[in-house]
Amino acid sequence: MNLSVEEENLICMYHTSDRRRTMARMLAARPDMDTEMRQLTKGTIAKLERMTDADFDGQRFDFTGE
Repeated sequence: MNLSVEEENLICMYHTSDRRRTMARMLAARPDMDTEMRQLTKGTIAKLERMTDADFDGQRFDFTGE
């Protein structure tokens, strides 16, 4: 799964022990996000939904600064 730097950083912010919990944390935070972040979160969650648990567990998520 190809993730953008922004998507990977977003996942790092909400990453937990598994894919479903990570998505749940992202969804819970959406009401407090601005429009641009909500759109990024929506697209990132869509990618995570298409990813298997095994793929998520095998993926290394590294926060990338500017």
